[in-house]
Amino acid sequence: MNTSPIESRLSATPRTRFLLELFGNSAQFPIANILLEMLLGGPLAYFLEPDLYIILLAALAQAYWLSRWENSARPRRFLGNLIGPALYTLIEAALEGLKFFEAPHHLAYWGFACVIGLLQALRWRGGNLPGPLNAAALVLENVVRAGILLAMYVLFELISNPKYTSVMLFFADASHRFVALANLLLGLSLGLSSLTGQRHLDLLKQTSEKLNTYSEWLLGRDLLGRLIADPRALTLTRRERAVLFADIRGFTSWCEPRPPEEIVALINRYYDCAETVLKRHRAIKFKFSADEVMAVFPSASEAAAAARELKGEFAALLEPHDLGAGIGIHAGALVEGLLGSGGVKFYDVIGDTVNTAKRIEGAAAAGEILISESARGGLAAGECREIQVKGKEAPLAVFVLE
Repeated sequence: MNTSPIESRLSATPRTRFLLELFGNSAQFPIANILLEMLLGGPLAYFLEPDLYIILLAALAQAYWLSRWENSARPRRFLGNLIGPALYTLIEAALEGLKFFEAPHHLAYWGFACVIGLLQALRWRGGNLPGPLNAAALVLENVVRAGILLAMYVLFELISNPKYTSVMLFFADASHRFVALANLLLGLSLGLSSLTGQRHLDLLKQTSEKLNTYSEWLLGRDLLGRLIADPRALTLTRRERAVLFADIRGFTSWCEPRPPEEIVALINRYYDCAETVLKRHRAIKFKFSADEVMAVFPSASEAAAAARELKGEFAALLEPHDLGAGIGIHAGALVEGLLGSGGVKFYDVIGDTVNTAKRIEGAAAAGEILISESARGGLAAGECREIQVKGKEAPLAVFVLE
């Protein structure tokens, strides 16, 4: 998946997704089950039995698969929540036989897994339920999670204390009713807190998506990625670059008799065409101004390849309107990086290389690519011309790039 720099930065790594899934979901019942069996059988004896390691293995396997499926088209939340109890039951039943199913906490594992899995499956894709019901499912899931502790406490008392022969007798004790109500209310509180946090995260995600779009408009994806990875990456630096300019010939006179809507429609198609080609040819940065396109490339060969493709694309777009674009390329030293004041900055390139590239473009006819001697290198070029460049005493040799 071709994610943006900001999306990549905000997305959890596979390891983080696994740990969040493990401790936030898959390991919760197993932890309560471990404590119950440890208290019933004694810590030393329990550590010598395979039960502890089997249920931990089941929790790890469930967390692994659920975290892998999380961002897929089919998250499989219901099925995934059954991996833990299924693996635990399969191994333990093979070791203990039907005796395994006599333990009520083993059946409780299945019960909680089914309910939590169902609630997650209903809300996971953020659209299967209307907003209020989706929110209610999230809150209810947290109440159910809190109920794990209550259920295991009830089972512990029923198994270990002969005084409690039924659930009714357990809840006849006022202290137990207090614990049960407090447990469920705490679950409700956690659910409301999770709901508030989820809504805030959704807002942050929407905001980050907008910021990502605006940032890419200003910097481009490559520069944005470099800047996020290293805030010092775009400090002003002298570099060797190739600069390409393109401009529509006769555009001003073409615009005069036409309505602005027609002009904007053509210029937007012109920009879309340029953007597609320049991205394909690894332009470091490009920008548009009226009918002018400027692009910066790591090398002259990449600039030339882009220019050739632009020539064909611009011809197909502009010739039906009796227009054409001239293209110029020059390579050399320039200063690139973030320019601006303390509060407003923008990426740009400065230097004679940029100015010369613009002058070369100005000398190109419609449908023609002119390239300087410094940019030509080993490229096959045709006719050589000399053009007079503003600010330079001697004429500049340029070549027609076919």
